[in-house]
Amino acid sequence: MLIANLDLPDAAYLFPLSYEREVKEKVFSYEVLPSIVLKVWFDILTPKQVMFFKPAVEMLREQGHELLCTSREYREANDLARLKKIDLMVVGKHGGAEKSQKLWQSANRIMKLTEIISAFKPDVTISFSSPEACRVAFGLGIRSIGFNDSPHADAVAKLSVPLLDLLLCPWIIPYTSWIRYGVSRRSIIRYRGLDPIAWLRRFPKGTLGRSGTNYFPHKKGHNISKKTILVRMEEAQASYIAFKQPTGVTVKMLDRLINNLSDIANFFILCRYDDQKALILNRYPGKVTVIPEIVDGLALISQSDIFIGAGGTMTAEAALLGKPTISIAPSSFYVEKYLLSRGLIVKASGPEDLERITRNLAINHNYAAKQLRKATRAVKEMEDPIEKLLSLLTNEDNIIKLRTDTKNAREAR
Repeated sequence: MLIANLDLPDAAYLFPLSYEREVKEKVFSYEVLPSIVLKVWFDILTPKQVMFFKPAVEMLREQGHELLCTSREYREANDLARLKKIDLMVVGKHGGAEKSQKLWQSANRIMKLTEIISAFKPDVTISFSSPEACRVAFGLGIRSIGFNDSPHADAVAKLSVPLLDLLLCPWIIPYTSWIRYGVSRRSIIRYRGLDPIAWLRRFPKGTLGRSGTNYFPHKKGHNISKKTILVRMEEAQASYIAFKQPTGVTVKMLDRLINNLSDIANFFILCRYDDQKALILNRYPGKVTVIPEIVDGLALISQSDIFIGAGGTMTAEAALLGKPTISIAPSSFYVEKYLLSRGLIVKASGPEDLERITRNLAINHNYAAKQLRKATRAVKEMEDPIEKLLSLLTNEDNIIKLRTDTKNAREAR
């Protein structure tokens, strides 16, 4: 992990440290273009983005392109990057839940990034619609490619989508959801897949989600008959739900479940923030286990029997792994609607409904096998978003056009 030091006299510190990378079987092979080396800036802000962009970062580096990967101080993303051996330059901080702090930290990060990116001079910026990356790229005349599967995240979309040169998104999101933010339809590229495909497809067959760590040691103990239920708390500081007291709603959903089903299940809670950990530990003493640190999410899901998600990414991940999955997300969105329509998840409408659904799934011995078959069919039909990105960045004509467009935009600024 690198921390940006703006006092250094040159730009040598900008490049991520080298690390020994395990030799992995590659899913896609692209022609190396040694005569044309791209300078690519990735802004990677969340755990999902670490998993999503990791394949592209590794493949582009192997082809000899120059990469700069930035992030911000955000525990979950930073710790997962270390776990996945992605070197990030940390620039600025996460703004938290307060509007004033979100504004201050974003503005501060833009200023720091402006100095760093002015020195690096990338040909293209790639992000998951990072407001700071989009603003800096636009201001410096750098072509910007952004992914986004969350038009319901209104604040982020308003600050990023209009500034993108290309917006890539799942096919289930209608063009109108983006056009209302000011991007033209011809700038939108849709792929027939959900974002977790970017990392789910890259595990060798038969080893998906396996880890040397046993996260649920009770499975080898006397109460092996109990179901293992993994609960993921919501992204309480996201701008689209941060001011709606979502954690209070989530724990009210969980109260009845944990109190009434402890005889048939062991509950493990994966929190995002320290205040969520404190709340869960105080509310359910001795009844649940709070996962204390960032872990391999795929292994965690794979070792559980039922997944309950109050967010988006891990719910989709669990569903595509074929795990019995229940959504208790405080809002509805396109990805969730698609998963519901394919029967890959069920949605609980309240505490009583959550208890009923969970109990039924726990005693239905055929349900897990049925979900696995559904998920396998769905995944086979999907397109890999990283393949779509790499096809844009590894074609010689596209590289030349990126260079020309960036040069013209810089001159226009």
